[in-house]
Amino acid sequence: MNDTFQRQLYHYSALIFLALIALAPIWVMVATSFKDDVLVQDGTPLWFFFHPTLENYEYILTRGKFDRYLTNSIIVGVASTIITLLLGGFCAYALARLDFKGRALMANSTLLVRMVPPAVLAVPAFAFVTLTGVDSDLAVLTFFYTALNLPFAIWLLFGFYKQIPVELEEAAIVDGASPLQVFFKVLFPLMTSGYAVAAIFTFRIAWNEFILALLLTGRTTRTLPVGAAGFITDTGIEWGRIMAMGTLIVIPPLLFTFFAARQIIAGMTAGAVKG
Repeated sequence: MNDTFQRQLYHYSALIFLALIALAPIWVMVATSFKDDVLVQDGTPLWFFFHPTLENYEYILTRGKFDRYLTNSIIVGVASTIITLLLGGFCAYALARLDFKGRALMANSTLLVRMVPPAVLAVPAFAFVTLTGVDSDLAVLTFFYTALNLPFAIWLLFGFYKQIPVELEEAAIVDGASPLQVFFKVLFPLMTSGYAVAAIFTFRIAWNEFILALLLTGRTTRTLPVGAAGFITDTGIEWGRIMAMGTLIVIPPLLFTFFAARQIIAGMTAGAVKG
């Protein structure tokens, strides 16, 4: 066994071990979702050998208001993603192309705003909604998700715009293209992968967020994470149904990540470019 083969063996063994550690919580969640209340409360870690049941999924899909929560999550996630990409694209373009005072500081510190955790924003967000008296919970939630995701989208798209030569825009302007035509017909096709990555991250954050959704939504406007928390009752925690709901919630982000792995890596690399 030569040295190269040994290094590859150690390398892949370490990767497999880390992958198993990362996948273990997901497996426990999925396995628990197929258990009845007796097995869940038994305390025995029957992760591999037990009689599975679809009772938890049947309850969620028929009596757990899953369709309403799913609709609310899709509305908020898609709306906030579209608005974030639109505003973030314009802001990132301005930081990458326009020369104004404070441009370098703004470009290099945009992501610092995203470091504020949503828990810190919970009380000010609730106070804002209470004082303004806004009735549309989904619109308010979309607004806050857009504000939460906008710094990351700007930072990510800024790196992509910096990689596009300015000469392409100058040539389009010489040919008579307007600024909007340059943005949408010249730059946007070259930014497809960047916008795809920003859309994936923005949608995932809006899809999984819990604290703001818990405070700013009502009975008819709850999203999926808040709906899953509804199985924590005064009489006990319905672990099987929570895990079943969690499994259904995890599926869309996992599919996005699986099909866009290359775009995610390219986007994170490009986003690291500084101007």
